[in-house]
Amino acid sequence: MLEKLKAEVAAANRMLPQLGLVSFTWGNVSGIDRASGLIVIKPSGVAYEALTAEKMVVVRLSDGAVVEGELRPSSDTPTHRVLYEAFPEIGGCVHTHSTYAVGFAQACLPIPALGTTHADCFHGDIPLARPLTEEEIRGAYEENTGRTIVEAFAALDPTAIPAVLCAFHGPFAWGRTPAEAVEHIAVAEECARMAFISRMLRPDGPRLPQALADKHYERKHGKDAYYGQK
Repeated sequence: MLEKLKAEVAAANRMLPQLGLVSFTWGNVSGIDRASGLIVIKPSGVAYEALTAEKMVVVRLSDGAVVEGELRPSSDTPTHRVLYEAFPEIGGCVHTHSTYAVGFAQACLPIPALGTTHADCFHGDIPLARPLTEEEIRGAYEENTGRTIVEAFAALDPTAIPAVLCAFHGPFAWGRTPAEAVEHIAVAEECARMAFISRMLRPDGPRLPQALADKHYERKHGKDAYYGQK
């Protein structure tokens, strides 16, 4: 079942330690097959070097029930499900605890758009989802985490800004595929590191001019994009 997607999700998960985005088992990648309404996701607490396509877990989007796999799915599965339901354009989702993005999340700050590296991937600040209430934490915590993310994008385009910070927690990102989701979270981490350095050097430094932000985003992602090859 979904053998190609399982292989893609396993490979995307193995990319996380290779890119320095996780320690131990602190992260997970999933992918969705929209036609069947099934999600393939990393098993909970399994080391990345041990991940194979056969160890991926398949769950239903509708209710999270496991339909294939002998291991328990990631504890963040409910968050992934909420994002897939809310953002129908996405095909992959990822969560990590990478250092600089978590630093911004723990400071309860968005990652500001300060330079063209940021604008090449994100058309605006990477937003911060609000902190969960005590009731939300004690209730369906992971599901409520997803709902705060969706709330943060009420007036934002999740395809133009394919990442978010959860307050006190860390980043989530998404893309058309699991591999693209990993690329986006890797770029978010690099942008967080650059923004941290910029603010340390000059706390009152300027923001990226909007015209330059628009130019760099549009030349890669706009209808008349010309970056790269046809």
